[in-house]
Amino acid sequence: MKLWKKKSHQEILDRVKSALDQNRSFYKEPILGMPCSYLDSKIFPGNSPILANAPFLQTLVNNPNHIGCHTVATSEATFEGTQQLERELLDIIACDIFKAEHGNYDGYVATGGTESNIQALWIYREYFKAQGLSNDEIAVVCSEDTHYSISKGCNLLCLNQYKVKVDPETRKMALEDISAKIKSFKDKGMKGVVFVANMMTTMFGSVDDIDVIATALQSSGLDFKIHVDSAYGGFYYPFINVDTKLDFSNPLINSITVDAHKMVQAPYGTGIFLIRKGFMKYTLNQDASYVKGEDYTLVGSRSGANSVAVWMILTAHGPHGWSEKVYILKKRTDWLCQKLKESKINFFREKKSNIVTIPAKHVNPKIEKKYYLVPDSHSKPSWYKIIVMEHVSVGFLESLVEDLSLELAEHY
Repeated sequence: MKLWKKKSHQEILDRVKSALDQNRSFYKEPILGMPCSYLDSKIFPGNSPILANAPFLQTLVNNPNHIGCHTVATSEATFEGTQQLERELLDIIACDIFKAEHGNYDGYVATGGTESNIQALWIYREYFKAQGLSNDEIAVVCSEDTHYSISKGCNLLCLNQYKVKVDPETRKMALEDISAKIKSFKDKGMKGVVFVANMMTTMFGSVDDIDVIATALQSSGLDFKIHVDSAYGGFYYPFINVDTKLDFSNPLINSITVDAHKMVQAPYGTGIFLIRKGFMKYTLNQDASYVKGEDYTLVGSRSGANSVAVWMILTAHGPHGWSEKVYILKKRTDWLCQKLKESKINFFREKKSNIVTIPAKHVNPKIEKKYYLVPDSHSKPSWYKIIVMEHVSVGFLESLVEDLSLELAEHY
């Protein structure tokens, strides 16, 4: 890790204070041309004692707007200090976690994985349009386990989506199935492909085989771009599988989505979009001429406080502390899976994942409600998932296994 360094609490306090000092202050300066201000002082007083040692809350109350994409062009200098913290955060994630070359990527802190995935689809639609393709000549391909944000994005952008079936036991796509799907839409006149590969799906934690995907795409003869949806797995899987090919060290990977409000435990509304240099230009909105540097993003105005929160969390842990955190979650999940095996309760788990999915037949309504288990479908569940997060203790897991075992004994 070259850019990601652990910092003490005092170092974090000092760095955020320095960033806020570099921002212009709504409290002290005549900022007359912006339709924004500090948070309403009747509810969020800027001189509250609670802010003294709370750099995130200080940033939140100061309310910096991070509109634009700060890795591409100059941005609004009013918030330069916290924008620089966002750039430092993106360096940590893009370069140290996802192995991009420094300075060879663009990105921004988005509102979450859904926005980031739609941003990717939007960029690739515009990229293919620049090559002379129409919407009807662009295919978006993914597994049937892919997050619904891809369907949402295809609907918004008027793109055709093609889902590849997965094996019910392994949750994997077969080369033959991907190739057959590509042939079917190629016969319909498709010329460009956006393939969405998963680094830990929402329901199963499954990871797509990039070699299988690449083989099918390269043999198709079509122009293609691969986007990795690691909204859940991006802050977990690269630390468990350091040899993953679902990162920028693989020249076939062009963009990545990752969420910080999942594994990082950052405030909701915090995702990260990353893409190789040269592609953000396809969504440049020159009508945003009043915005310094104009805008490239789907959402526009963004809370700078969320960027600061993620930067604080990652630097407080440091790379070794983060690896230890992930390792502990993996070991708890190992323990759960061993207990499920001993109790003869079926389950699916991607190798080393911290998501365990069990068939609905093992779960009665009482267990579902007691443990807040999440089904794949609320109307007709086939699976329920258990996600071993920070708050999920071995005691909770032990209680769950006991209840599942009792349910199994009563029915068999």
